[in-house]
Amino acid sequence: MTDAPIPLTPEDRAILDLECATVAGHTCKVIVVDAPGADVDRLRTSIVERLPDAPALTRKLGGNSEAPAWVPADDFDISRQVGVVEGLGPLDEDDLRAEVARIFEQRLERDRPLWQLDVLQLEDDRSALVWRIHHALADGTAAMRFAKAVLWDEQAATASARPQPHEHAADDARRRGHLAKFMHREFSETFHRSPFDARVGTNRAIAFASVELAPLHDAAKSLTGATVNDAVLTIVAGGLRTWLEHHGGSLGDVRVKVPVSLHHEGDDAGNRDSFFVLAVHLGEADPVARLAAVHAATAARKTEHDAERLDSLVEELRRVSPRLEHLCKRIEANPRRFALSVSNVPGPRTEVSVLGSPVDRVYSLAEIGQRHALRIAAVSLAGRLCFGFCADPAVVDDLDEMSAGLEADAAALIAAAS
Repeated sequence: MTDAPIPLTPEDRAILDLECATVAGHTCKVIVVDAPGADVDRLRTSIVERLPDAPALTRKLGGNSEAPAWVPADDFDISRQVGVVEGLGPLDEDDLRAEVARIFEQRLERDRPLWQLDVLQLEDDRSALVWRIHHALADGTAAMRFAKAVLWDEQAATASARPQPHEHAADDARRRGHLAKFMHREFSETFHRSPFDARVGTNRAIAFASVELAPLHDAAKSLTGATVNDAVLTIVAGGLRTWLEHHGGSLGDVRVKVPVSLHHEGDDAGNRDSFFVLAVHLGEADPVARLAAVHAATAARKTEHDAERLDSLVEELRRVSPRLEHLCKRIEANPRRFALSVSNVPGPRTEVSVLGSPVDRVYSLAEIGQRHALRIAAVSLAGRLCFGFCADPAVVDDLDEMSAGLEADAAALIAAAS
């Protein structure tokens, strides 16, 4: 590994700039490990031995405000990066969520590598590894690559990388037609105010949900020819619908921002993603009909390569005019553009373990933003799909209703297929 500074990418710098008094810049993985729970000293030793496979985890912020860079952390100390939360008895499920929320609210220290792993002791001699990684260092795909490099006992198989952006060779008139449709899809706004549109504070509420992956995948395919990603959006909508019904909210369209990984095989980028936005109709009570509508909407965006097109547009604006790029990003962040972000990252396809103990579940949590008081992230592990909900409790209370609604909608889809 070279000791030369590595300049931050524009994406990395933008993420650092987003962090403020009320919004943290990190993502979080909650890894539940079966008995015997993880021993912190053994975990530190194991991670240090494997850090050469993830050199980015040994770098910290350096350079200056004009040219920030990742520089070697010559004072790297694993005991500062990996610790155990003292003074807590074995935690049950509710205690775990509360403690994860408390940890998630804290900021990562910028004078050392931008990640922190805390070990929590759970009931039945299990443990939870709460791993915060700053989004400037890694997006969801890169974070799972880090877990493979330094945590899992065996090299777990992961989903195939997405192909590189497709280059269209159509004539100019056809390209203009594609671009016009893309601009309409990606930059249109809803007339309805999002139920999650509010200024957020520093407190966070956390909830978890999980569903069987294979039955959901098979149900989506057999019912409408849809993908598991379509099913994720459909059952998330079911959870939102349940929550809104209990809180007297409108069951109209909710616009959802869907991150799309642009990582390709062999790359080592920390952040390489784009997104598309689509409207999901919560007034549709039938999850099968909702799935069909979601599938049609995502298919159009995939056919037209909207995520890649948006990535190219922002890159071109960055070259032409920083002011235009800033305007584009302000439009993107408008709560009338989207109500919440829903991500889905492929995790290990096979069962994995940490220090010989099986990993039971992996939850992913992503930070909310101003006027976007709810965020939902999914990650797969072997045969399960695990969901993490993060919200400002002053705006979105009782996340249990939302997570239960998601699981019920998944069960309804699977039952409809059978």
